[in-house]
Amino acid sequence: MRVTQLLVPTTKETPNDATLPSHIFLVRAGFIQGVGSGLYNFLPLGKRSLDRVQRVVKEELDKAGAQEVSLGFVTPASLWRESGRFDKYGKELLRFKDRKDNDFVLGPTHEEMMVNLVKGSVKSYKELPLNLYQINLKFRDEIRPRFGLMRGREFLMKDGYSFHVSHEDMYREFCLMEETYKKIFTRLGLEFRIVEADSGAIGGSGSKEFMVLAESGEDTIVVCDSCEYGANIEAAVRAPKGCEVEPPEANYSLFRTPDTTTIEQLSEFFKVDPYYLVKTVAKRALLDDGESKIVLFALRGSDELQETKATNAAKANELVDISAEELEKAGLIAGYMGPVIVPEGIELICDETLKGAANLICGANEKDYHIVGVDLGALECKFSDLVAVAEGDGCPHCNGKLGYTKGIEVGHIFQLGTRYSDPLGANFLDENGKSVPFIMGTYGIGVSRLLAAIIEQHHDENGCIWTRESAPFDLTIIVSNAKDEEQMNFALSIYEELRGKGLEVLLDDSKERFGFKMKNYELIGIPYGLIIGKNLADGSVELVRREGLVKETLSTENLAEVVAGKLC
Repeated sequence: MRVTQLLVPTTKETPNDATLPSHIFLVRAGFIQGVGSGLYNFLPLGKRSLDRVQRVVKEELDKAGAQEVSLGFVTPASLWRESGRFDKYGKELLRFKDRKDNDFVLGPTHEEMMVNLVKGSVKSYKELPLNLYQINLKFRDEIRPRFGLMRGREFLMKDGYSFHVSHEDMYREFCLMEETYKKIFTRLGLEFRIVEADSGAIGGSGSKEFMVLAESGEDTIVVCDSCEYGANIEAAVRAPKGCEVEPPEANYSLFRTPDTTTIEQLSEFFKVDPYYLVKTVAKRALLDDGESKIVLFALRGSDELQETKATNAAKANELVDISAEELEKAGLIAGYMGPVIVPEGIELICDETLKGAANLICGANEKDYHIVGVDLGALECKFSDLVAVAEGDGCPHCNGKLGYTKGIEVGHIFQLGTRYSDPLGANFLDENGKSVPFIMGTYGIGVSRLLAAIIEQHHDENGCIWTRESAPFDLTIIVSNAKDEEQMNFALSIYEELRGKGLEVLLDDSKERFGFKMKNYELIGIPYGLIIGKNLADGSVELVRREGLVKETLSTENLAEVVAGKLC
């Protein structure tokens, strides 16, 4: 391809809404064009990079035995109602009616559609296992689309679904997809971490995320400094945590504590380590069909509540804050709540570290009073992990310490079990002739998001630095002076030779100044540039590597073979 034939509208102007390098450079270098909030066109350079990333994803999946299909972007709402997600998914699910008043959704993910496909096609255990995937458009009506391709409303996603006769076989495929994803992200030149994750609206018994490490990432991930343990902060766990300070000794009794409504004030009042205080947090849990309930979450005063863990423990769609007035109507006193005295109709969930705990101090649910000498050994309630892991906590797998880093989620794999096959009535006949539901796994990759993730990790102050497998072209040939017939003829000959060797080459044959061409080369970020300039008269040209802008002088003799050898 020649630059004079290519639509590549580069610009010096930074988009008003762009803050991340990937958003800035992908727009400035002419890869994408914004057309609405969270909506982008892919221009020729962007489409070429998208196709190359997509090719890597497809090649590795095909090697692993997965089969490609293409499902409808528009999904009948009836399938989502059957699975129970039509209301649960929330406002990110774009719902609409057709002219006949039938309900549809724009698919943000396609579990229901794929289950429906297999339900109508696979009848016997002899046809299993099966792994089907697509690389297709998705739509999520994000409340705050931002960061360009990182969090858009319309995006390209690879979503795959596997069907099995047993949990053991599903787990085998889950592990195979984990290894396949590692190969994909390694080929794309990414530094990434596999972390344990919350399954969220997808559901299932266990999941892992693939996080590209970048300070600009929206996700906080917890990693060990001594082993490979990693987890999204929403799913992170820690080693058991004790307290070296002796517990307070007191008989069970009410104690007047005026104007002592925070853990800090309570700790100072009693001169007690927060580990022995009980922090009680009230939230309203929003459920399906517009229902809600008030839930009390109790944990040690030295810990913080992790809201996603709390949401899952309450089996809620979302948790929202409650005003002091609402609490009072429910029989709760803000600042003095505790797990011992809970009004009827209020659900109590305690952190696992409080199971059997004694010598505690907690709220009495009475203004200006706490209870000392509390023993929770006989407390009847639901116990769950509610704690947000903090930096410096112990690793659950070794003697290392946990710390925070930032990541961009580019892949997520789930062990679904029968989460979708059961409600959708998707069954097969097992070897005994019994009708049983498919055991499923699901596996996603944010293909368009990968372009942003690559640039977040690979850029400098001048622009993009594409990796070998993701670049729109392997090489740019830059003609220093397009009016120089000798330079232009040599550039054309080497351009054809390199293309003949299977390389994808861009020839900058424009009549722009050399300085402008180099600025564009640095902004666009193709891995290598071959500069045909004044030194051609001496039998040499210059090869520049975009990463680090390292230059090397090459002889024009056997140039195509030498360049191809360096690039392949």
